[in-house]
Amino acid sequence: MPASEKTKSGLVPRLSPQLTGEQRRYLRSLAHDRDPIVRVGQRGMSENLIENFRAALLAHELVKVKVHGGDGLVEVAEALHEATGAQLAQKIGFILVFYQPHPEDPTIQLPT
Repeated sequence: MPASEKTKSGLVPRLSPQLTGEQRRYLRSLAHDRDPIVRVGQRGMSENLIENFRAALLAHELVKVKVHGGDGLVEVAEALHEATGAQLAQKIGFILVFYQPHPEDPTIQLPT
């Protein structure tokens, strides 16, 4: 994606095109008390990390990801979104919150 296209809208709306603002607010409220499940360390992204992220999404639907020192936060968010199709609900500090409903039995019901 060209740099000019990346700056047209913020990271969160760009990586969560299927979510409305109200739905993102609801997901942020659910994520508030949760701890990060996935942690991206100094070595960055790996195939193993992506597989762990997929498993966490399947188990929890709403997953907090902590990026060590914020290094490559945007790149991590884009890579996880591209690899899984998960929607980015929030980016705050070094934390990303992703949402992907369970394919067969979703537990989180989004407002319409």
